[in-house]
Amino acid sequence: MVRTNNLKITGISPIIAPAELKQVFPLSGESAEFVTESRTAIQNILSNRDRRLMAVVGPCSIHDPDAAIDYAKKLATLSKELEDQLLLVMRVYFEKPRTTIGWKGLINDPDLNGTHQISKGLGVARRLLCRITDLGLPVATEMLDPITPQYMADLLSWGAIGARTTESQVHREMASGLSFPVGFKNGTDGSLQIALDAMKSALHAHNFLGINSEGKTSIIKTTGNCDVHIVLRGGNNGPNFSAADIRSTEEMLEKAGLGNGIMVDCSHANSSKDHEKQPAVLSEVIEQIVSGDKSINSVMIESNLEAGNQPMADSLEELKYGVSITDKCIDWTTTEAILRDAHAKLKEIGGRKV
Repeated sequence: MVRTNNLKITGISPIIAPAELKQVFPLSGESAEFVTESRTAIQNILSNRDRRLMAVVGPCSIHDPDAAIDYAKKLATLSKELEDQLLLVMRVYFEKPRTTIGWKGLINDPDLNGTHQISKGLGVARRLLCRITDLGLPVATEMLDPITPQYMADLLSWGAIGARTTESQVHREMASGLSFPVGFKNGTDGSLQIALDAMKSALHAHNFLGINSEGKTSIIKTTGNCDVHIVLRGGNNGPNFSAADIRSTEEMLEKAGLGNGIMVDCSHANSSKDHEKQPAVLSEVIEQIVSGDKSINSVMIESNLEAGNQPMADSLEELKYGVSITDKCIDWTTTEAILRDAHAKLKEIGGRKV
């Protein structure tokens, strides 16, 4: 018989089911309570019931779990000191969208050598999330593959839909069923309408194909996610975090009947892809808040143990410890300094105005 299917497929390998992986790396009752409390705190910030500023801070991507834990310990300690004005959430990104090709993240290729041991990657990722949560630190990640949430969503407090996928129907549907707040980034061209359309879609119920906790293909029925918001990350025409940009975004959100405030991504096009400009972006955002802005309630910062980035190597042992292998990041010393400065300025005015 002439074959007409899988002509370009070289292999299909079953992987561990989500329920089975959760047995290997379970979420404790104490951690489940912490995740629930963290989600509620984020919801309250986004809806202006909490005067604090949420800051999603961490590496562009995770490639070394040990370095990630070292970073998490520092951030968890700082978080306790600044928690009266800032809710710090660690950015723990395992999946990287690529414009063309390249390393797709820790889940897809945990050994960084092109072997694509995805089952191993899922285990490494879930174990790391459990360890960070045990430190008392909320976790944020980008939702890229629509299947992976079944493996780790119970550990997440906030999620992002990236600029390349905000326009995707699949990701809008997925966001409608996620159990935590989700931020949609504006398009890479700077378009806000893409994010507004995504938010409207995710607010509604959907039915789509996915997998259940046993890994079986299923029809997923969602209720809609009311905790969606916009993330400004700049675009091809430059940054979009100025006071004028914020006012324009406020007007578009109001006209569309959407709320939950605004997050400013201090990286990407808002910093002209120059990591050293992130502190200046954050400083300007804080000044807007100090001057009375009521809509900016969250920020994002790409930060690592060490500054800059480095090219991919053939193995983890050949890489510099604590240095990004994707986008450039600011170092921990700078991160701590700008967060303390933001905390001091917010405390001086008694927190964000709501």
